[in-house]
Amino acid sequence: MSTKSTQRGSKESPPAQAKPASASRVIMTELVIPEDTNSQGNIFGGRVMSLIDKAASVVALRHCRSQVATASVDSLTFLSAIRLGSIVVIEARLNAVFRSSMEVGVRVESEDVLTGERRHTTTAYVTMVSLDASGRPQAAPRQLLESQDDRRLEEEAGHRRDYRLQGRSRDAGPTK
Repeated sequence: MSTKSTQRGSKESPPAQAKPASASRVIMTELVIPEDTNSQGNIFGGRVMSLIDKAASVVALRHCRSQVATASVDSLTFLSAIRLGSIVVIEARLNAVFRSSMEVGVRVESEDVLTGERRHTTTAYVTMVSLDASGRPQAAPRQLLESQDDRRLEEEAGHRRDYRLQGRSRDAGPTK
């Protein structure tokens, strides 16, 4: 199997040795307790968002070994509720590295504690930025692409990034 390392959109030489997505993958679990839920016994959406941000941060920290910041959440889709007493399973992985930014894909599932049955509840794409000691963006290590799945995820992340950047230029309005 051949491997390929990339850093989409990079105009500089890479800052560090390329790393595979598998080196920074995160699986977190949380038990849903009463303080996490609304009056219907479902977890607060904001609590899920916080867990997603935490998981994405750990992925980026492991990949960069530097401080990181959340730049955006391109998409956050709640597919179904997570109930009190369930186990929340958060899986996060690096999808692509650009220059200083990287996309982290996050999948959230609800696990029934009695049956072990899992249900996909939430998907999110989080853009994280590698920071230097002064808090300014710095080049992130390249991603080592080890599989066809890695290549597909990187390509899809590139399309989401292009769409996001086009939206920013539209939102800025006409320049004088």
